[in-house]
Amino acid sequence: MHILWENIAITIVAFLILYWLLSKYAFNKLFAIMEQRRELVASQINEAKQTREQAIQYVEEQKAALQEARNEAQSIIEQSRKTSVNQTEQMLSEAKQEAERLKVEAVREIESEKNKAVASLRNELGAVSVQIASKILDKEVKQDNVQEELVEKYLNEVGGRP
Repeated sequence: MHILWENIAITIVAFLILYWLLSKYAFNKLFAIMEQRRELVASQINEAKQTREQAIQYVEEQKAALQEARNEAQSIIEQSRKTSVNQTEQMLSEAKQEAERLKVEAVREIESEKNKAVASLRNELGAVSVQIASKILDKEVKQDNVQEELVEKYLNEVGGRP
């Protein structure tokens, strides 16, 4: 194989001319475009970092808001439970008071009816004792004190009178 030095020299000269033309007309524009692209990529990376930080901050805010909502809901539930307990206790207290009032009223009514019954019974006993006495007198009873004592004793026992 034979090396042609002339071809190598022409190739080197052509390469140098091409390199000079490219650097004069193309490399500056190409490097400017590449720099713009690098700056664009860098700005997009920065925006992505900021967006990520905002997203993280937003998630933290949402977690805090959710926790606050849970706490508020728990507070409302607790307050509702306390209100319910208070109302239940109040209703029980009112029911007990009403039952006690009804009991006292019933006792009074029973006492009143008892007194009426006793009075009625005494009236009837008085009438019956008068009938007994009249029957005893009708049978021609002797004028002994024994009959009188018997009537008195009967009246005392039944009528509750001295």
